[in-house]
Amino acid sequence: MAIITKLKIFNDPIYGFITIPNDRIFKIIAHPFFQRLRRITQMGMSYLVYPGAHHTRFHHALGCLHLMQKTIEILRFKGIDISEEEAEALQIAILLHDIGHGPFSHAMENSIVEGVSHEHISLLFMEEMNRDFNQSLTLAIEIFKGTYKRKFMNQLVSSQLDMDRLDYLKRDSFYTGVPEGNINSERIITMLYVVKDNLVVEEKGIYSVEKFLVARRLMYWQVYLHKTGVAAEQLLIRVLKRAKEVTDSGIKLKCSPALSYFLKNKINMENFDVSTLKVFSKLDDYDIVSAMKEWMEIDDFVLSNLSEMLLNRNLLKVKLKNKPPDQEKLRKYRAAFQIKYNLTEHEAAYFVFSGEISNVAYSSEKNKIQILHRNGKTTDVAKASDQLNLKALSKEVTKYYICYPKAKD
Repeated sequence: MAIITKLKIFNDPIYGFITIPNDRIFKIIAHPFFQRLRRITQMGMSYLVYPGAHHTRFHHALGCLHLMQKTIEILRFKGIDISEEEAEALQIAILLHDIGHGPFSHAMENSIVEGVSHEHISLLFMEEMNRDFNQSLTLAIEIFKGTYKRKFMNQLVSSQLDMDRLDYLKRDSFYTGVPEGNINSERIITMLYVVKDNLVVEEKGIYSVEKFLVARRLMYWQVYLHKTGVAAEQLLIRVLKRAKEVTDSGIKLKCSPALSYFLKNKINMENFDVSTLKVFSKLDDYDIVSAMKEWMEIDDFVLSNLSEMLLNRNLLKVKLKNKPPDQEKLRKYRAAFQIKYNLTEHEAAYFVFSGEISNVAYSSEKNKIQILHRNGKTTDVAKASDQLNLKALSKEVTKYYICYPKAKD
């Protein structure tokens, strides 16, 4: 009697059924390091602005896997030679590209871990999993790092038109309910090709690429860099920094063992080793939320109030400006808050601060999106487009913000 192998599929709200192609990739998904992504929010604190934005890095990684499968199928159909080993490595590389994200995605790398990017942690996770999977992830790691001989494969994982961006724009648009980000990722993938080992887009797909770039710009200003979302993420960063300060002063804070490890130790590139990685793998959004519920009650004005602000969405007032804020005015805001609550200048700076955000939808300096014309020549999309706004999208736009407490009656 023939043995029937169960087909492993996930039902995704964006693409429908996503098929897991083989046992190795299924086991990678089942690995505790990867399952942790179910507990890491894709969009950080954006759910405080867009209530539907509770999707996770797990959702996103599976979506990227699906798009990579479609891309491999299209490129093979067009005569691009991709071996079975390369196809599997591409799928593994994109599946694991974000595995190094910490709680609420970006807050960790800006607070209690010093100078360690999520890309570096992703690589550490992949190398550790490579040992668990008998070195079968080696080619995927080479593609991820950009050291594999076929350049276009790295471009599929990390470039200005990679599977990561094609998924997160469409997915984040869906979950936030912001239609401006709803790109036609299937159309773009159908137009992909490879010329001289570089990923290009056939000329017929130029309008889909234009829409993709415009959508990216709109999503950044409307969603990712929404002023309230920025203020919430800055509060979270300050919660973690203050928690580390309080811990350094000798006060033991209630929190999970994993979070306590990062509060007690100075972690940077030099000492982020395998043992640290294993502690990091136990850290997720739930550690931070449960800790803030405890910290609301402690006798530290800064930490208790910052925690309460985030948990109850009692956020700071935010103002966006096109030029750097008046530092003297900011100093007066801070001094008034300092006097009102009998705080030190350092403590008051947790509640009154400024910063900047920038957005460039398309960089014409590196990893250009190349359009393949019928005559065989390739051109940078900004030059090939008849839309003048694409050149404008290549310019970095910087805005400045100030945050301060709302006036109470």
